[in-house]
Amino acid sequence: MNMIYNSEQYSVVEFGVDRDLEALRFGGYEIVDKAGRREAFIGGKLAQSFRRDVNNLIASEPTMEEIDDFLGSYDTMMNQPVVLH
Repeated sequence: MNMIYNSEQYSVVEFGVDRDLEALRFGGYEIVDKAGRREAFIGGKLAQSFRRDVNNLIASEPTMEEIDDFLGSYDTMMNQPVVLH
């Protein structure tokens, strides 16, 4: 697990490929909306698509605001509340 992005609004953690776990067969990502206190896990083929889109975004040398806007496109998937223990 590796935190690959952290702003005031979002954080993204990347999970490496684990061929023994179906959810991580292609790796995975956890996106946390800090203000909304909710998160989403992206695995499988969607993780591959997310990785490709992130690589394309990075190639354009985006600002943090542009990255946050990109992550905001995943807001509808963020239905898990963030719970602190």
